[in-house]
Amino acid sequence: MRLLVTRPRDDAEAFAGLLRARGHEAIIAPVMEVHFIPGAQLTCQGVQAVLATSANGIRALAQRMERRDLTVYAVGPQTAEAARMAGFVPVINASGDSAQLVETVAGQADPKNGVLLHAAGAETAGRVKQALTARGFAVETVVLYEALPATQLPEAALEALKNSALDGVLLFSPRSAKTFATLVQQAKLGEECVGLVAFCISAATAEALTPLMFSRVAVAGTPNQGAILDLIPGPEPVR
Repeated sequence: MRLLVTRPRDDAEAFAGLLRARGHEAIIAPVMEVHFIPGAQLTCQGVQAVLATSANGIRALAQRMERRDLTVYAVGPQTAEAARMAGFVPVINASGDSAQLVETVAGQADPKNGVLLHAAGAETAGRVKQALTARGFAVETVVLYEALPATQLPEAALEALKNSALDGVLLFSPRSAKTFATLVQQAKLGEECVGLVAFCISAATAEALTPLMFSRVAVAGTPNQGAILDLIPGPEPVR
């Protein structure tokens, strides 16, 4: 299949490699751009563990903190892998969404052992803290990056849609799905989506595509990249 990958570039490059390994053609067209927020080095005094709700949070944290011996609670496998690649040990994979991350932390950490540091993005700050504070934890949220929406459809997406060179599009968050839908409408290419499959990481992501129409909208069973990969059929055998 010829698939449009709309993730920020670092994540898109890694995901495109997974698609190509499965015999698909990946066209990278980020609709969000990640910017790390500069700041002083974090000493993490009194911190018992790090909460990571995205791989970008880990990448940004690695630039702002020298310590690698704090436990990292990662929301899912991609974030956990980013933490391991950055040298953090140990890393605990919650294998789910932010709600599952909260349950994992509440089940394994002790509020008496110190503060939890949430390496957050501008759009994710607050939700995890609120849930864990209600469980008796002290949470310090540090906003380390922001994801800014593209102001126009990336050239790769524009050309692929105009030339009917796609079978599907991959969407990994409600915000990126809404941005994609807005940019497609601005480019007056909504009709070019009618024959495509939209592979979405969650039901909320699928809903954010309104009013675009697709031949089919497939929603991952769990909100992670492994589950969205499972939605994509393998290539047809060569005859």
